[in-house]
Amino acid sequence: MGQEIYDVTSAQVGLSSDLPGRQRRYFISMMVRTACFVASVVLPNPYRWFTLAGAIFLPYFAVVIANAGRETVRPGDAVIHDSRRSIS
Repeated sequence: MGQEIYDVTSAQVGLSSDLPGRQRRYFISMMVRTACFVASVVLPNPYRWFTLAGAIFLPYFAVVIANAGRETVRPGDAVIHDSRRSIS
């Protein structure tokens, strides 16, 4: 039976180093939402509805965009299966 050897160079990036990028994407999305809300107050009637829809639906997309990216890493990429026979 082979042993599992962990390859550090192909390990996932830690969540603590991934967090600032996710926070930045969420912050930018919320700033766009705030701009949409302010624009919906200022703009005339036909354009107001588009910016109001953006202000309402953007929080959902902001969360999805901020959390995207970790799904592409497959579990077990950092494991190398040693097929050599161990001497016991």
